[in-house]
Amino acid sequence: MRNPSSTADTLGAAPPAAYMSFLGRWTPLPVLMTGTFLIVLDFFAVNVALPSMRRDLGASDSALEWVVAGYALTFAIFLIAAGRLGDLLGRRRVLISGFFLFMLASGLCGLAPNPAVLVGGRLLQGTAAALISPSVLSLVGVLYGGADRARAVGVYALVMGLAAASGQLIGGVLIQANIAGLGWRTVFLVNLPVGLAALTLARAWVPESRANDPRPIDLGGLALLTAGLAALVLPLVQGQALSWPAWSWFSLVAAAMLLGTLGIHQVWLGRRDGAPLIDPALLRKREFSAGLLTQVALWCGQASFFLVLALYLQGGRGLDPLRAGIVFTALAAAYLSASLKAPALTRRLGRALVAGGALILASGHGLLLAAVLMEGNFGPVLLLVPGLVFVGAGMGLCITALVTTVLSSADAQRAGAVSGALSTAQQLGNALGVAVSGTIFFGNLGSGYPHAFESTLVELVCLMFAVVLLSRLLPERRVAR
Repeated sequence: MRNPSSTADTLGAAPPAAYMSFLGRWTPLPVLMTGTFLIVLDFFAVNVALPSMRRDLGASDSALEWVVAGYALTFAIFLIAAGRLGDLLGRRRVLISGFFLFMLASGLCGLAPNPAVLVGGRLLQGTAAALISPSVLSLVGVLYGGADRARAVGVYALVMGLAAASGQLIGGVLIQANIAGLGWRTVFLVNLPVGLAALTLARAWVPESRANDPRPIDLGGLALLTAGLAALVLPLVQGQALSWPAWSWFSLVAAAMLLGTLGIHQVWLGRRDGAPLIDPALLRKREFSAGLLTQVALWCGQASFFLVLALYLQGGRGLDPLRAGIVFTALAAAYLSASLKAPALTRRLGRALVAGGALILASGHGLLLAAVLMEGNFGPVLLLVPGLVFVGAGMGLCITALVTTVLSSADAQRAGAVSGALSTAQQLGNALGVAVSGTIFFGNLGSGYPHAFESTLVELVCLMFAVVLLSRLLPERRVAR
């Protein structure tokens, strides 16, 4: 999705003359897509590695949650600010910095001697991903115009889908291959040669660009956002393991106060013609605020589901990482198939497809719940496939329909701000979802993996019904072709 600060420049920008030839136009695209593939793949591939990390490093339940949630949390916090940093310092420079930081963080994760270092590396990876993501879309907007831009954005969407769909399988293959006896560490270390190649080629093939009138970074708002989200996620992840000490409740109260102060700060800055992280005028529009809330609720059920499914398949069913990754392909195939049909269906059905996709998702969770209730840790894994197919199809329909419906209600001048906020809400939902669902799963793990998975599935079904209700607040008009 496009970052909020660069859209006004990139949408109207003409491609540099040096890149008007066919070869010149398309040479940068593979480099940009490599960055997109890396940051999406690393988010999903890590799921099948979690049980191996637990055995190898003695990682606690909360540490496993931080491995997933920490990446999404720092991604969410720095996403909008990173887009403005690219406008100010140069998008290629920020992209290259992101590649370098991602390689450094991947090396830290791959060589981690203990869970603390691993979690620190994941937090750093999320920060690097926040530098790469908006830089890629800004550069796509600058380098390509007209039909070329549509083709480039189509390639971008395809690469994101393939990375998300194949992440668990690629992770399983890498772990099972056990190259040089490194096991799960190869999931991270493979980023080093790929990242080095992308960094080198970016310097040679990707031109530099900056915004003509860059907006400053709201450092005060960024500090409040960081403190508020950290105060919110920290007790949700750690509270269960520590029997909910007093500080965890104080932290939740502090989170509400900090985020409330952030809202006041954004309004104050907007009235002074400043550059708030999120335009307060957008939040006053029902279609945007409802879309943002729906986005958070929807994505609360995505990363969290991949986390608990991976733990159930390996810890409960006893599958190795490769076979667990293969099970995920049923979901991945349905996701890709539904994603291809979703744009046309969204034009016809509008917000109704958001509700329909969420109901299909809930049905998939229900089918999985029924299969686990009947079989527990036993029975053929094929019994899980119908539920996984429904979950994948629901994701493919709902995710596309929601973003398209919300963006269709935004005017051209604010489309970038809306898409940037939706991207931030996506990563925030991932972090919060892992924290909440992880608390439920690990809190019930004492009664066995089947019971823990069943309890989490019930929560996810309720969450999808909340998405259905929230979708009623979205714009009613259908999306134009």
